[in-house]
Amino acid sequence: MELRQLRYFVAIVDHGSLSRAAVVLHVAQPALTQQLRQLEEDLGAQLLHRTAQGVHSTDAGKVFYEHAQAILKQVADARTAVTHSARPSGAVTLGLPHSISGALALPLLTAARAQYPDITLQLTEELTGNLAEQLKSGRVNLAVLFDDGQLTPFATTPLAEEALRFVCRADSAWFAGRSAITLAEAVGATLILPGLQHGVRPRIEAVARAAGLVPDNVIEINSIAILKSALMADMGATILPVAPVLAEIERGQMRWLDIRDPAISRTVVLCASRTLPLTNAATAISKLVADVARQLCDTDAWPGATLLAD
Repeated sequence: MELRQLRYFVAIVDHGSLSRAAVVLHVAQPALTQQLRQLEEDLGAQLLHRTAQGVHSTDAGKVFYEHAQAILKQVADARTAVTHSARPSGAVTLGLPHSISGALALPLLTAARAQYPDITLQLTEELTGNLAEQLKSGRVNLAVLFDDGQLTPFATTPLAEEALRFVCRADSAWFAGRSAITLAEAVGATLILPGLQHGVRPRIEAVARAAGLVPDNVIEINSIAILKSALMADMGATILPVAPVLAEIERGQMRWLDIRDPAISRTVVLCASRTLPLTNAATAISKLVADVARQLCDTDAWPGATLLAD
């Protein structure tokens, strides 16, 4: 197996056609076909279906595509680290969960452009379970995740403790004459939450279980946009940090209540691989994330977050 074969395969999948990939790669199509055939023989599996409309990945091809992308990214990172060892430069991919990108994404992009003009910061927004897998495989250099006790494969830097609130439509009866709600009351409501492997859900389940409670009326939605639509349709309430719904709160469309007896929060951490070395650029962005988190907490620009980083 050769690196060029990985590049050829990724290009074919990305362009959906052998002929288009051949043009982009400046490789004769017969030579491209031969390299693909050799790769499939080496792996002992068919990677692509060929049709009159183009090519489509087989199940084996979809798995190999993820690994090929990760390998090519690591090679590019190694080349960048050597070429630009004197100053931070090159591309850095940082993964952000949906529920936190509203607080961090724009401040990070602004700070990166101002302090590191030679670094291309690529932000990817994903579910937390997906981000952890991408960080393990090297497809992202860094990821902001939540400490659920399962982060031992990663090197972690604590950023902030973020309070979770009970959120629902502004005209909900829950708000009648109160500013807070008990965890038992919150768990007893119809809740719109992410799946068990994503976002705030593991933390909510753990705190509820410790209090002898079980959320038993849950609508699972793994998209912040769809979750907010369900809240506006008055299908239920949710337990979230304020940041993802801040715009709706400021417009008067949603409101939130503190959760007490017990309160509930999540620990936000910056994660890096323990096995894949960071480039100078990734190290610089790692420090920048901590600096931006500190600034946001100090100025109350990150609602409900309390600084944890040194």
